[in-house]
Amino acid sequence: MLGERTTKRFNEFSKVFTVDGNLRSGKGKLAQQIAEKLSTYLYIILNMRYFPEADVHYLDRVTGDGSILDSKFSGNCSLDTFYNDPKHPNGNSYRLQAWLYGCRLLQYGDALEHLLATGQGVVLERSPYSDFVFLDAMFKQGYIHKRCVEHYEKIKHLSICEVLPPHLVIYIDVPVPEVMKRIEEKGKPSEKKVSPAYLQSIEDCYKKSFLPEISETSEVLQYTASEAEEVDKVIEDIESLKFNKGPWLEQDDVTFHHLRKLVQNKLALVRPTSVPIYIPEITIGGHELDKTYYQYRALPGRKYDDGFNADVGDKWIWLK
Repeated sequence: MLGERTTKRFNEFSKVFTVDGNLRSGKGKLAQQIAEKLSTYLYIILNMRYFPEADVHYLDRVTGDGSILDSKFSGNCSLDTFYNDPKHPNGNSYRLQAWLYGCRLLQYGDALEHLLATGQGVVLERSPYSDFVFLDAMFKQGYIHKRCVEHYEKIKHLSICEVLPPHLVIYIDVPVPEVMKRIEEKGKPSEKKVSPAYLQSIEDCYKKSFLPEISETSEVLQYTASEAEEVDKVIEDIESLKFNKGPWLEQDDVTFHHLRKLVQNKLALVRPTSVPIYIPEITIGGHELDKTYYQYRALPGRKYDDGFNADVGDKWIWLK
């Protein structure tokens, strides 16, 4: 294959790590510490990049001028509404979950693009691979209909197969009573309304479904809350891993080239999440869609592709 070769940029930690756990489990802190610690490994500058957890406004932050948009442009959903009324009759709960899956997929694509383009490893909070634990918990608590689960499984099946799973998943195991205590101490007012049963369903799905499944393709490390505080020990555990399983071992410069082309084209990456299946929670009419689309295109920096919008100061447009 002519042109640049991805594998020449790779080093020992040109890998994808994800940190998972229940709400308020300390995922973000540990993920950031791992990225910082491994950025200078044996005095070699590796610069692993930390990706904070994607929220409903992830797309807003990485497009246009980065400003936060009205919710009608961001999935028409609200996390606060979910916490306040998870059974809201307007279908907010599933719109939230479906939109968050798309945001996590986009962020995972950004992380893979960074890895393949620079050779620098990435550390993320959660991923599209673990996202289904929330869907499962919602369904078990009666927040969403069975048709929502079927729709989610369809879009995930069509989209997740296009990318590669993490090399390593780190799970922080914090018991639900401790999670509730942390939420009460540091959580937002709406977050304090979360049900202990919902949190328990999340934990159960992590342990009974996600971790056993992902262990078939990825390395898995599990820690208690106190063990996760010992970052140096976590780094030692990571260094001792063989990373000798999963589809990453089957890749070469040709397959990496095709993967990089996919994750650079974000529309192609998320297109499978827009399959034309009618369910009332997320389906909107054609006239409403057109109206929202043109309102979105009229916003600063969003009429054309990035770099081609004079209204936000883009220069030399005709020479690009």
